[in-house]
Amino acid sequence: MRSILSIAKRVAVSLSVVLLVASSFLLNAAPASAADYTVKMGSDKGMLAFEPKTLTVKPGDTVDFVNNKLPPHNVVFDKSKAPSAEVAESLSHQQLLNRPGEDFKVAFTDDMPAGTYEYYCQPHRGAGMVAKITLEK
Repeated sequence: MRSILSIAKRVAVSLSVVLLVASSFLLNAAPASAADYTVKMGSDKGMLAFEPKTLTVKPGDTVDFVNNKLPPHNVVFDKSKAPSAEVAESLSHQQLLNRPGEDFKVAFTDDMPAGTYEYYCQPHRGAGMVAKITLEK
């Protein structure tokens, strides 16, 4: 009888160790991969537009703004049309990009408030070169 109890204890301890090790792997699993998006400044058809015009991102995602057609372009996030004026200012890239292929990246982080961030190209805003990025959490 004692040998049966001894075996049962060993099995229980071994099973506990296996479950502990397995659960530690689950807790340390990497989060979903961050995505990288590209927004073209100036459409392929030569229009003064951002492509895509709307984009939805999550914390950890990066948006690469690439000068495509009809430069110069920049990206100014509208402080009055964003969940945070401070974040809109930090995302903005006031400097004009003059050559096709020039780019800059914007990273969306977990500490940024969720919501829709509207932006525009300063030289071409009057021509309707405006777009939106929605940060979802």
